[in-house]
Amino acid sequence: MPIRINIGSFFTKSAKHYPDLLAIAQGDRELTYQEANRRIDAFANALKQLGIGKGDRVALFSGNCPEYIQVMFACFKMGAVIVPMNFRFVANEVAYHLNDPRCVAIVFSEENQDMVDSIREQVPTVKHFICLGKPAGGSLGFDELVAKYATADDQAVEVEKDDLAWLFYTSGTTGRPKGAMLSHGNLMAVIWGYLADAVPTGPQDAALHVGALSHGAGMHALPIVAKGAPNIILDAKSFDPKIIAATIERRKATNMFMVPTMIKMFVESPEIDHYDISSLQYVAYGGSAMYVEDLRFALKKCGQIFIQMFGQGESPMTGTILYRDEHVIDGTPEQVKRLGSAGTPRTGIEIRILDEEENELAPGQMGQICIRGETMMQGYWERPEENEKTLKGGWLHTGDVGYLDEQGYLFVMDRTKDMYISGGSNVYPREIEEIILEHPAVSEVSVVGIPDEKWGESGKAVVVLKKGQNATEKELLDFCQGKMAGYKRPKSVDFVDALPKSPYGKILKREIREWYWKDQERRVR
Repeated sequence: MPIRINIGSFFTKSAKHYPDLLAIAQGDRELTYQEANRRIDAFANALKQLGIGKGDRVALFSGNCPEYIQVMFACFKMGAVIVPMNFRFVANEVAYHLNDPRCVAIVFSEENQDMVDSIREQVPTVKHFICLGKPAGGSLGFDELVAKYATADDQAVEVEKDDLAWLFYTSGTTGRPKGAMLSHGNLMAVIWGYLADAVPTGPQDAALHVGALSHGAGMHALPIVAKGAPNIILDAKSFDPKIIAATIERRKATNMFMVPTMIKMFVESPEIDHYDISSLQYVAYGGSAMYVEDLRFALKKCGQIFIQMFGQGESPMTGTILYRDEHVIDGTPEQVKRLGSAGTPRTGIEIRILDEEENELAPGQMGQICIRGETMMQGYWERPEENEKTLKGGWLHTGDVGYLDEQGYLFVMDRTKDMYISGGSNVYPREIEEIILEHPAVSEVSVVGIPDEKWGESGKAVVVLKKGQNATEKELLDFCQGKMAGYKRPKSVDFVDALPKSPYGKILKREIREWYWKDQERRVR
């Protein structure tokens, strides 16, 4: 029998079993499960009364707030498809993410009212504009709708396993962003996998959401709600280690999800030493590579509380896992080496390494990482050609390059597009970056292939130095000598104050490459 559990019904369940327990908090704002569930049902009812039906797309354009989770679960309950948008989008990006999936409604924060008003004529399918705050210009108010359509009836409709729940738009590193279609069945598998493999969770725990709910934090919220635990939303406009540490102390947070850049900023901040963060038992990380040198520092600072989850929006949070007890810095050579891996396949997930002809490669051989399992997306929204390529043979082709060792541990080397070819040899920047980060003066580094008359491409190390530290180009190039093959060693170094990053903390290699390729006739990607 197909799974027919509506993801939104998890809120109903937790409200029934734990009505008076904290469900959502931000600063001093608090909602119990019963209170939040009533608001969710009211908003789901409001959407139905506005003529929005099962399968319709509803965009959500806001920073993190308690209403964000309410809107998500209201859409799940009444069968609409949520389309979360990055709260840093500019007007043309918002218009694209409304038009591509033909959204019928947008829910937005009050601070974005003027931007939304400016594109109304550009988004013909959007019939309803709903403001999280004081509405203006003909918009509807979220709070007014919740009050008007309050109901005692659970609004969860019956769904099929493959009914869509979430359109997760990729970052658009190549071409325009694409909507990964995640069904109720996909999200169910995400929840099961998280609870089975990653973080054992119950009502006694508390999850602190420091990243964007439009991305990994939103996925993190699903299993937290399913188990009736509190969702604590950071009360800050930007990433602030001091506020994070203070919130952990106040709310006795037991787990959180971060991207590696966030972990680095958090553990290197002296502010966290002034707060009691001992309640923290699990810090899950993913979204981009975490360098071994940074991980060693984090483990020394916070202890063995980290777990790595390799995945991507097309199969969120559910490729492989490096467990907490596998984060070893003083063990056997084999244990220490595995600190640089992404762990082993998650429960119910298969991993293969395939070459360009779709042949499975033996352990130790480098190729494209492919995933198969119940978490794998249904496909990209209205992108049949992309689906044929990305889901070829029933496997999700991640675009990541790596290998499996003899025991099935996955080592992720790079994105396929980040590899460059120097003198006919493939070069994978991550292994070079790992070595450069061992230099005591280096804080961050990104290695890219740049134009080279002799070799076609050569390596350029773009480096951010630690505050108060100095290093020269020659010093860093000499540091690489003897630590890697000659063709891999960077030929030059540039020093910068900061590396360009996405809102989720990923280093944007495409922007760094653009610095060096923008005036070239031949474009290597």
